[in-house]
Amino acid sequence: MFERPSPAAAPRVWEVGALCRAIADALEARFNPVAVRGEITGFSRASSGHCYFSVKDANGQLRCAMFRRAASLLDFSPRDGELVEVRGRLSVYEARGDLQFIVESMQRAGQGALFEQFLRLKAKLETEGLFDSARKRPLPLQPRGIGLVTSTGAAALHDVVTALRRRVPHIPVVLVPAQVQGAAAPASLVAALSKLYLLAQAGQAPGADLTKNPPIDVILLVRGGGSIEDLWAFNDEQLARTIVQSPVPLISGVGHETDFTIADFCADLRAPTPTAAAELVAQPRDVWLGALGLLAGRISDGVQRQLDTRHQRLDQAAARLGRPSGLVAREQMQLARLAQRMRHGVLLKLQRLAQSQKALEADFPKKIERRLVQQAERLDRAALRLELLDPRLVLQRGYALLTDTEGRAVTSVRQAQPGDALRATLADGVVDVTVAQPRLL
Repeated sequence: MFERPSPAAAPRVWEVGALCRAIADALEARFNPVAVRGEITGFSRASSGHCYFSVKDANGQLRCAMFRRAASLLDFSPRDGELVEVRGRLSVYEARGDLQFIVESMQRAGQGALFEQFLRLKAKLETEGLFDSARKRPLPLQPRGIGLVTSTGAAALHDVVTALRRRVPHIPVVLVPAQVQGAAAPASLVAALSKLYLLAQAGQAPGADLTKNPPIDVILLVRGGGSIEDLWAFNDEQLARTIVQSPVPLISGVGHETDFTIADFCADLRAPTPTAAAELVAQPRDVWLGALGLLAGRISDGVQRQLDTRHQRLDQAAARLGRPSGLVAREQMQLARLAQRMRHGVLLKLQRLAQSQKALEADFPKKIERRLVQQAERLDRAALRLELLDPRLVLQRGYALLTDTEGRAVTSVRQAQPGDALRATLADGVVDVTVAQPRLL
């Protein structure tokens, strides 16, 4: 007959490793092989090729490991939220005493409850046009201010602030904190975005006081990586409709590069990580300074080329115009030639008269003498008038020959306007003058 051990009997003392092996043996004997259905969560693939994740349902969760050989036979890429059937054996990871399921094969068993919700909402919003590329706006090249929505305790905040301080320390950042995980997170995110929208609209209103509220030209909505459950707040319908109402371009930087949420499709631009979101709106200051230096050099070269061209045209115009003193000299030479021709004509006339006098001397001595006297007087008067026409005499009396920049004579105040450049030729030189105020006499 079986005897119950007495209460005073001491239990067997196990070595930790031995107990773990004993439990593992019991599990293998009782359950293995075994198949399990559940949703994937926390899936990751190590550099070794091994995969680590958990499968779960509403009542429990089981850690899984799928080694490289089995993982290489998969015909799909597992991702969080997928409903799968896994086959393998239960074991105990003795180094930590953890229960784990060694997966030897995996196949899809459906999309999973959360993933199905995601697909339904995505299809609904896409049909309504919330994802249309036509409503996506380009990012500002140099925003005056950046709005930021994230959790104050999240690593994403540190990543974004570090990137912005490194690249654009001169641009102000307006942080409106919000919960980014949990049941209350969607409403918190909607409230934070709505507050930023009001600030952005106030900063863009005509006559806004920018000293009190910096203008917000772009908004960052960011959160670090996690499982589909961790990121589920960003798959909320109300949040999606709030995102598309943003008055300024909005960037979604939620999770890692492989993570996609409804917020990503609604935003004007999706960034693979929070840091990437910050870098998209933060061209380094050195880049802009270099671009400004290049533009300044081009402007300087262009101005110098224009100056050289204008100087060359001015030199050509001056060469064509010549100096007003040269014009006066040409006129003086013309007058001299005319005077010489006149003298020659007078002498010729006198010779003819003399010949006529000899012919008529006997009959008309007095008449000829009077005509000679008259002709001599006319010659004297003509010579006097000729001398009076000499421009040098006019200039020596205090007058000046006034010409414009084209060399044309200015004879009326109506030909001059305030600020016009004129040239006055005097008896002994040239004076450049500028018209102050013409006045009619």
